[in-house]
Amino acid sequence: MLYHLFTYLDQTYDLPGAGLFQYLSFRAALSVITSLLISLVFGKRVIQWLQLKQVGEIVRDLGLEGQMQKQGTPTMGGLIILASILIPSLLFNDLTNIYVQTMILATVWLGMIGFIDDYIKVFRKNKKGLAGKFKVIGQVGVGIIVGAMLYFSPDVTIKENPMTSSVDPITNVAGTSEWVETKSTKTTIPFIKNNEFDYAWLIDWMGEGAADYTWIVFILMVIIIVTAVSNGANMTDGLDGLATGTSAIIGTTLAILAYVSGNYIFADYLNIMFIPESGELVVYIAAFVGACIGFLWYNAFPAQVFMGDTGSLALGGIIATFAIAIRKELLIPVLCGIFLIENLSVMIQVSWFKYTKKKYGEGRRVFLMAPLHHHYQKKNLPESKITARFWIVGILLAVITIVTLKVR
Repeated sequence: MLYHLFTYLDQTYDLPGAGLFQYLSFRAALSVITSLLISLVFGKRVIQWLQLKQVGEIVRDLGLEGQMQKQGTPTMGGLIILASILIPSLLFNDLTNIYVQTMILATVWLGMIGFIDDYIKVFRKNKKGLAGKFKVIGQVGVGIIVGAMLYFSPDVTIKENPMTSSVDPITNVAGTSEWVETKSTKTTIPFIKNNEFDYAWLIDWMGEGAADYTWIVFILMVIIIVTAVSNGANMTDGLDGLATGTSAIIGTTLAILAYVSGNYIFADYLNIMFIPESGELVVYIAAFVGACIGFLWYNAFPAQVFMGDTGSLALGGIIATFAIAIRKELLIPVLCGIFLIENLSVMIQVSWFKYTKKKYGEGRRVFLMAPLHHHYQKKNLPESKITARFWIVGILLAVITIVTLKVR
């Protein structure tokens, strides 16, 4: 809103200083500052309101140290995160941008699914929350809409430079070759030279006319990615500050990837796809990072509030949708390695338990407890140390992700 207001004032009245809103870096800075302020200033009031409404966490006794002390801690703190993301985005983003519209839709949609789940758990006193099938239906629904928006919108294109000119991003000396704009389903494969993969190749075997059905493959992939990452973030949200800090690290990395992908000078220098208008996402992800860091003020050990599914499903969905928008979704297994291993630990634990119970009559476990962070709790590691170590691993994975821009 402020972006459009100051753009109008700049173009119509040449208002001094209004032109600053044309700079991504300026708006991203305003976005992260505003997000932090919303989290810090209004977060405490939201927590007090949740306490007044007796919106407390219901904790099952799993025999973990310090677990029962969390009983009654306010949950649904994801409302703080959602407000801290959406308000700065509405203020400082170009709301006509298709990528921003997609991100806002995914954030609100998945936030609503999480809110309904938390509402059932807290107010209806039903520990199971929203039935799993309805969660999946909601995630599939947002995957279909996001996939359709990104596939069918004429504003979603890529530009490729057939003759890389190796532009120096410091001197800004551009080459002589021209960028070719295309409507494409290409994405990025890490660690491979000419690191592009086109979803259309998956159905080439169907012969002539197969390209007409590429949208089905693309939307199906979006559904799988959004569902997997949102569930991974949900699984990771089990220790104070774990999901929040990990998401902030991931968000910072995505901001870097979005900036270089939306800037033709850096895209040319790094020999990656240039995605027109995607730079606007930097402002959005700045709010995301600010919201996560601001929420950590209250969510760090010992937590004063939990985000609940309201926050965790939205965080995972935002990360997935953002990565797809900047065509870096195949980097998710590396960048979101913490989410991945948490998800896998649960799948391995459940599968092995069922298999051994059927074969031996008694279920056996691979981990002391799943998800993986509870395994380390069972080994009597302090909660804060587990969280810090997971963050360190997350930073390592983030660095590796950024390195893939050049290492092929």
